[in-house]
Amino acid sequence: MALIHQATLRPTKLELLAAWLPGRDWYDGPAGEVLRVASYRFDDPAGAVGIETMLVRVGDGPVHQVPLTYRGAPLTDDEERLLGTLEHSVLGRRWVYDGSGDPVYAAALAGAILGNTGQAEQFTRIGDRLERREPDMDVAGGATGGTGAPAAGAIRRVTEGDPTLIVTDTVELDVVRRLDAATGLTGAVLSGSWPGQGTQVPLAAARLRSATTPG
Repeated sequence: MALIHQATLRPTKLELLAAWLPGRDWYDGPAGEVLRVASYRFDDPAGAVGIETMLVRVGDGPVHQVPLTYRGAPLTDDEERLLGTLEHSVLGRRWVYDGSGDPVYAAALAGAILGNTGQAEQFTRIGDRLERREPDMDVAGGATGGTGAPAAGAIRRVTEGDPTLIVTDTVELDVVRRLDAATGLTGAVLSGSWPGQGTQVPLAAARLRSATTPG
């Protein structure tokens, strides 16, 4: 379950992305005001880290995918993927990261693809009650044969690019950045669609690592 608070954010997530995106090698669009297209969320079983993957564009540029994690304290030695901090009117200061370097995101993505868990149900807290929030895009995993998702373990390395490669102790994950480009993904695939995109497109992929695969 993903719990979403009715809150004010300063700066906003889109403002952080507007400053951060142009410096990414995989970003293939203009600089300018970032517009939200859609998003989907995963659940952190520990309830400590917010996990949201945003689909965004600038003007008429292509749609890009950016997984974000929101933390109450900074990750150790990961300033490269830190978008910045924001003040959340309910939760206080939050450190916002590109999720490709966050082990909580890697574990959630592996589960969504290999375990076919999909996206988290979303609820908004309104006073003392929770109200279910309909997702604004459809997301589905493509694993077959009951593969299941092993514990992802630690992140061994991240290779920037499109797709971005995340190698953990047990799985390799590909995260597509520009969603209108050919991907050539291998393994089980997570796909999605959103308003204006009626057919499913590849979002990410996962493969189990062999015990003999070098790190």
